[in-house]
Amino acid sequence: MNNKWNRIIYKCWAPFYDLFFNRGVFYSARKQIFHEFPFGDGENVLFVGVGTGADLAFCPLEKINVVAIDYSKEMLEKAKNKYQNENIKFIQMDAQSLTFPNNSFDVVVASLVISVVPSPEKVMSEIVRVTKKGGRIIIFDKFAPKHRELSFGKKVIRPIIKLLGTDIGISFEKVYKKVKHECYLVEDKDVMMKGMYRKIILKKN
Repeated sequence: MNNKWNRIIYKCWAPFYDLFFNRGVFYSARKQIFHEFPFGDGENVLFVGVGTGADLAFCPLEKINVVAIDYSKEMLEKAKNKYQNENIKFIQMDAQSLTFPNNSFDVVVASLVISVVPSPEKVMSEIVRVTKKGGRIIIFDKFAPKHRELSFGKKVIRPIIKLLGTDIGISFEKVYKKVKHECYLVEDKDVMMKGMYRKIILKKN
């Protein structure tokens, strides 16, 4: 995957994204993850790869300060249109090169983004960099199994799935290893599709 292809594929996805990824099990998973999370009053929250804004519906927007970024202009426009009356700052930006200073946010959300970027390691490093010390990181995404290889079937279809703009073979453990000295694991919970999709909470040292 690369940014040029992602720009094309998510322009195509934008009109239909919510039909596939904000209904059914995806809707239920998002609702559970964000309703359970203890956002604090006045916290500065960054949504990395906000997409069409699906996660925002389950967050207490009235009590937090939200900045939402996405690489796709079309996806971001969908989110803006949904939340035009909310005090949310939407910015088109590459998650691999965030322009925010170090230690800027109390909470950083990365929902279905690590598996779609060219370099998951760069994104993870940037997320940790802009999180304040003691701040929390919420990750909701699909990952390869923790302690075994991808099945033969998934190995076969992985290149095809990549053409649709996502990767089913990313190892969270490998991505996390790069930043393990800067943050620690608070929660790692299977949320859907027999553990393929996980909710992960990290806290910065």
